[in-house]
Amino acid sequence: MDEWKFEPARDLGLSPQERLRSLRRENGLLEASASAAWWGLIGAYLALVHRLNVRGREHLPRRAPFILVANHSSHLDVLALAAAVPWRLRERLFPIAAGDTFFEKVPVAMFAAFALNALPLWRKKCSPADMDALRRRLMEEPCAYVLFPEGTRSRTGQMARFRRGIGVLVAGTVVPVVPCRLEGAFEAFPPHRRFPVPGRITLSVGEPLSFHSERNDPEGWARIAARLEETVRGMAAP
Repeated sequence: MDEWKFEPARDLGLSPQERLRSLRRENGLLEASASAAWWGLIGAYLALVHRLNVRGREHLPRRAPFILVANHSSHLDVLALAAAVPWRLRERLFPIAAGDTFFEKVPVAMFAAFALNALPLWRKKCSPADMDALRRRLMEEPCAYVLFPEGTRSRTGQMARFRRGIGVLVAGTVVPVVPCRLEGAFEAFPPHRRFPVPGRITLSVGEPLSFHSERNDPEGWARIAARLEETVRGMAAP
């Protein structure tokens, strides 16, 4: 048995607004309870309204750390991916969300932080220090991330190129990356709609990939992004 050790929360001493935007944010009892209730409702909603079908669930890791990556065309994407993860890992699962969309206004930031358990990453001013903090937390805590390497939702339903940020997080590490493919989410809730409509969503989960032997440099990051993009594209239903 591991020796118990007291450690203060990583976000100790931050103001409420700083804590919302912090990559070190940790949930307390109130946040964890609210998140559990939220995901219970979301699971029922996805099953009843979108008949969520998860293929390849056996490929989901049983313990952290890991990263789920997928194509991105709808706000339903993150809900479907998180709902597929076992309950015991849900508290350790952090979707990486666009800070300029979800963390600029306090009400939206509170929803993203406490309901979705999201961590912010600013697309226009992302710093190497932010990526390094996410990489270290992934391995030290350990935890899991949901990441959309395209960087934004598709406006047409077609996949865009994967950006190399995913490579920055995992190059040279043993952290498994799980490629996923979402289908039906764009039709159910495309970016131009204010509310979703009923429609079947299928989530295909592929075998985890490891990039422990890949170099942690720009060329290595680009190769990782290209490998994952090719894998996700190849998971499309015939």
